[in-house]
Amino acid sequence: MAKNDTLHLVGVYTKTIMRSWFQYKVDAVLRSLAVFLRESTGIIVIWFTLLKFDTLNGWNIQEMLFLFSLLFLTYGILIVFFTGLRDFGKTVRSGGFDRFILRPRGLLFQLIFSDADWFAAIGHGGLGVVLFIISAGNVGITWNFGTILYYVFTVIGGVLIQGAIFLFLATLNIYLLETNSLKELFYWNARRFAGYPISIFHKAIQFCMIYIVPFAFVNYFPAQFLLRKDDMAAYPEIFMYLTPTVGIVLYLLAYAFWKFSIRYYKSSGN
Repeated sequence: MAKNDTLHLVGVYTKTIMRSWFQYKVDAVLRSLAVFLRESTGIIVIWFTLLKFDTLNGWNIQEMLFLFSLLFLTYGILIVFFTGLRDFGKTVRSGGFDRFILRPRGLLFQLIFSDADWFAAIGHGGLGVVLFIISAGNVGITWNFGTILYYVFTVIGGVLIQGAIFLFLATLNIYLLETNSLKELFYWNARRFAGYPISIFHKAIQFCMIYIVPFAFVNYFPAQFLLRKDDMAAYPEIFMYLTPTVGIVLYLLAYAFWKFSIRYYKSSGN
């Protein structure tokens, strides 16, 4: 009964959120399209750049598009579930988190299922799908049961990695209240670097992208498994297989940090 009740509540949350976001259908379409076009501009710049220089450290335009497709697709899925964590600072500062505490449900459950940025999800996810369709058949990948299964688990792992980053940064709001600068540094800036092969960057940035904010496991190493580019020789081969494991481990660590920290939450008083 408890399981059925939980699934029912998830369904209610989802229906309510979708009705709210898509109350004005034309506006919803235009806002999702605006996100799609905004993110597409960066891809267009890279397209024209590579028309002039042909490749970027051995990566041609189709391979770059495939690299970007993983980044956008995983974020599109991520934001359906983790909008509440992305915007957790606002919830704490407004005192809205106090309402969650009073409800007879898990706090993290409520944060995950009580909100979803469908405009960003459709814009980013749609762009990811378009880039995948354009590039997947033109980069020499042999699509079979093994590669499809690898791709699915890679996407799940990429979502968990970014979800863990969001959860960790959200937890810091319990102590600091305002973490937008940290979010900009450790998520949005790192995500911008992740749009390119990390091999083009300084060793310090590569270290951060692998061991500090591991965006390299979201798209670069999975793409390497499927594309087998020469620059992979600079890294251990096992990195190509670790995305799901990194995602699970990181999320469990972030969840443990959340469970420990939530005991010290104090209302903002707003």
